[in-house]
Amino acid sequence: MATYADLEMDIVRWAEARKIIPNSNPQTQLLKAVSELGELADATIKKDAEGMIDGVGDVMVCLIIYCAVLDINLVNCMGWAYDEIKDRKGTLLANGVFVKDEA
Repeated sequence: MATYADLEMDIVRWAEARKIIPNSNPQTQLLKAVSELGELADATIKKDAEGMIDGVGDVMVCLIIYCAVLDINLVNCMGWAYDEIKDRKGTLLANGVFVKDEA
């Protein structure tokens, strides 16, 4: 199996070869990611495992291209987000609500 970094570069090269990156913009890529997220939600509701795998992959491809268009690093974005949440304490309730512990 390829590494994340290898797959990311394969996707960027694929998008560049098809002129997606040079001829696109952040808004177009964001709308595409939202569309793919909707397909992922549909697959999740239907408990379609293959559709969920495809959906996650499609969302990730869109986010990688979105970042490439903006010349930002997706891994850095994930690191930034993790730094924001890593010290949060709390519990996810059965109803899906996250309750933060009082500091």
